[in-house]
Amino acid sequence: RLSGRRRLIAAQLQARHAWRMAVIVIVSVVAGLAAAYFARLCDWAMETQEGLYAARPAFAVMLLPLGFALAVWITRRFAPEAAGSGIPQVIAAAEQRWRGRWGGRRVTLRTAAWKVVLAVWMLICGASIGREGPTVQVAAGITRTLTRGLRGGPGRRAMIIAGGAAGVAAAFNTPIAGVVFAFEELGRSFERRTHTTVILVVVVAGFTAYALQGDYAYFGALGRDSDLRAAWLAAPVLGVIGGLTGGLFSRALAWVIGPRDNPLTRWRRARPVLFAFLCGLAAAGAALASGGVTFGAGYLEARALLHDGAGGLNLAGWKFVATLAAAISGAPGGIFAPSLAIGAGMGSALSETYLAFAGREAVVLGMAGYLSGVVQAPLTSAVILMEMTRDPGLVAPLMLTSLLARWVSALIMPTPIYHVLAEVWRLTPRQPG
Repeated sequence: RLSGRRRLIAAQLQARHAWRMAVIVIVSVVAGLAAAYFARLCDWAMETQEGLYAARPAFAVMLLPLGFALAVWITRRFAPEAAGSGIPQVIAAAEQRWRGRWGGRRVTLRTAAWKVVLAVWMLICGASIGREGPTVQVAAGITRTLTRGLRGGPGRRAMIIAGGAAGVAAAFNTPIAGVVFAFEELGRSFERRTHTTVILVVVVAGFTAYALQGDYAYFGALGRDSDLRAAWLAAPVLGVIGGLTGGLFSRALAWVIGPRDNPLTRWRRARPVLFAFLCGLAAAGAALASGGVTFGAGYLEARALLHDGAGGLNLAGWKFVATLAAAISGAPGGIFAPSLAIGAGMGSALSETYLAFAGREAVVLGMAGYLSGVVQAPLTSAVILMEMTRDPGLVAPLMLTSLLARWVSALIMPTPIYHVLAEVWRLTPRQPG
């Protein structure tokens, strides 16, 4: 009789475990679908902006300051937790227990919905933002909200981290990078059983996005093997330059919207809509000066440089200004894709002069170096470029470039930018401004 009871209990536990896994798989499919359709919405928004700029360039440029101001007003009025990239909110939500207003809304379906709407609006206006950071917050909100009733399985923190990782995987179509990002950025020290959950959610969400988008390389097939000698020679140079410029970007971003008070942050908090309008004017000036290459995420511009395009210095310089303007404005939007475009521009500009022997390799390494310099996540940066370009020959040079960029950036910005900004979203008496 006792043996039969034990078998019954074991069967019940197995059934509960199977039920939890089934729920997690279903929720992961939902997260993957949301990421894929969010990507399509963003592509549509950038196509709409491109058509608007072609038909009415003056109106399209003026839409930047007006759109920035409207986006910030709506964000502060209806969804303050949807501001900015979204990755700092996910980090903060994963680290602390929820309590009160700010604890409960950083990663929810409501915040995710507002994030999608406002990010799409910003892209229609021509803002230099990416969808990858917002996708992290959207996927984390979906996985956390739809698994709240599960008992005995992965906890709240594990599901938030897993959802955020799935967001990176689905946004870039890079599942390995999603797992690495979870370990490197979202949860630097978490439970051993979280590893399995992260990988399961990333794989399922990534497969769902793959089913909709197909087997594509983010920047297309590059068409020829890499020159490894040129890549090894270019890697140290691009690592140092990417670390310097990326560190300066992060330092400026933290100085304006970070947790520490200074005269500019106090003025920004007192007049957020006016500040956003001025940021929009700066973005409009960058668009005019660059001939319109600063609009949107920068995917097409980076792709063109990878396939023997020109104009890298123009793109890198003005894209830096436009991306910083969008990031400090307080409106929703990420910095991953624009950072890749800036890095591509830097690599291309150097390949036209000092690194003329490197060519396309300099563009790829420039993307990895600058992204690593900004977010200080060298493994994630290297793996993203590996999976995007599908060029195994560049694995070691990408690692070297990313690590050098991380070390150089840390001299300028000792704490990674997402963790600095996460301080604003941790549960403190002061409301995020």
